[in-house]
Amino acid sequence: MNKNYIFSLLSLFLFSLGHAQSYKKPLISAIKETDLRKDMYEMAADQFWGREAGTLDELKVSMWLADKAKEAGMQPAGDHGTFFQFFEMYRHQITSQSSLKIGDKNLNLWKDFLVAEPVNTSVDGEIVYTGNTEPEDLSKFNIKGKVLAVNASDKNIDKEMTLFVRRYPGFVRTKYYNKAYELGAKAIIFITDDISEKSWVEVLPQMTRGSYGVEGLREKITNNIPILWIKRENASWVKNNPKLSLNLITETYKYPSVNVIGKIEGTDPVLKSEYVLLSGHQDHDGIRHPVKNDTIYNGADDNASTCVAMLAMARAYKKQPGKRSILFVFHGAEERGLLGSRWHAAHPVVPKEKIVAVLNGDMIGRNDNNEAALLGGNAPHKNSEELVKMAEDANNESTKFKYLKDWDSPNHAEYFYFRSDHLPYAKIGIPAVFFTSVLHDQYHTPQDESENINYKKLYKMTEWMYRTSWKVANETERPKVIANFSLER
Repeated sequence: MNKNYIFSLLSLFLFSLGHAQSYKKPLISAIKETDLRKDMYEMAADQFWGREAGTLDELKVSMWLADKAKEAGMQPAGDHGTFFQFFEMYRHQITSQSSLKIGDKNLNLWKDFLVAEPVNTSVDGEIVYTGNTEPEDLSKFNIKGKVLAVNASDKNIDKEMTLFVRRYPGFVRTKYYNKAYELGAKAIIFITDDISEKSWVEVLPQMTRGSYGVEGLREKITNNIPILWIKRENASWVKNNPKLSLNLITETYKYPSVNVIGKIEGTDPVLKSEYVLLSGHQDHDGIRHPVKNDTIYNGADDNASTCVAMLAMARAYKKQPGKRSILFVFHGAEERGLLGSRWHAAHPVVPKEKIVAVLNGDMIGRNDNNEAALLGGNAPHKNSEELVKMAEDANNESTKFKYLKDWDSPNHAEYFYFRSDHLPYAKIGIPAVFFTSVLHDQYHTPQDESENINYKKLYKMTEWMYRTSWKVANETERPKVIANFSLER
């Protein structure tokens, strides 16, 4: 055999050795389906009454999570040596002192009319009723300084979204708002159509609750023009251009919410100062309107599924730590607008530059065993080539999910990429991906319970997240953010 050929083979072999993984394989055997099932039946039980953010029930499940985190081997990483990072969530709500008079008729708040979002305002003016006019034709009417009244229309609104009935009034608002504002309208009154008529009972609790936020909420809502809804049977109230007198009064309440945060330290003297952030949210919808004679929205898939997966991954990391440290963040108040992740992204418990990547999970326990989605895996949502490759390599090694790539499309009806806790981190330039088994027909219903979880699927999703995190925790080079990455929506 030619000596040069042998030398080339030897050189290639030595090169491969030098670039092979210089770390142990992930300890998959430490992840147990029985642990996932046991934790799920505890966390998503009726005892926590749906874990609504800002309630004692959320605080109770936070205590449960902190105890489980300690048992799993985490060290506290919250404030003052605890597992807790408390923050204040603000609820901005229309008060019962608000009033509406159309012509000579005084209307009752929440019975005769709905207020879509809280805003402090007083409006006196003429109503201009435009019937079935679409937004592009509103300029035919003189609505400057007046109140636009229009029949709700579903034209050009995508009806494929889960919970469409509940979300429909929001789509109608968006459809008309900018044009009405541009033309100088002082308020908008929508008259229900078939869809919004059916949704009245579902959106009523949502509207009466008001809007939620963290810092700066009041400033964000005071400039909005008010959006009202009345039922179709009362359309005569706004015809013939009557006068309107509207006085909306809001008040703000502060509630405590909390992120539960733990860590497992890495083994490398240098790399252990860097963190892989594993993310999920602990809250759900609490007590709501009944569906099939049940009012407790347990949120098993959404999102106890990721919380119990994080506990399972912690047990694996405790038995076999990675080179980098792992930061486990169970976010509070996600359902109220990503409040916990927004707070932690702005006030991280470790230096922002030390967070090498965020691996977020949300709803990872349902649907086909062989299908899943990696949001942030494709342009324009992808913000790190290296992180996505690690997730794809992890999937190819074992779980072998077929990707539901359409869910990562900017044109998907759900806009799902923008609806979970990776988003605030991606916005501040941290590599981030979102693992999900996507939505199902029991999403945001009381039927999202422990017995309806697909535990084989939950195990596979947990393994995928864990394998990905193991790569991030042990590779010499940390993932980089794509240059000039930006999010538009």
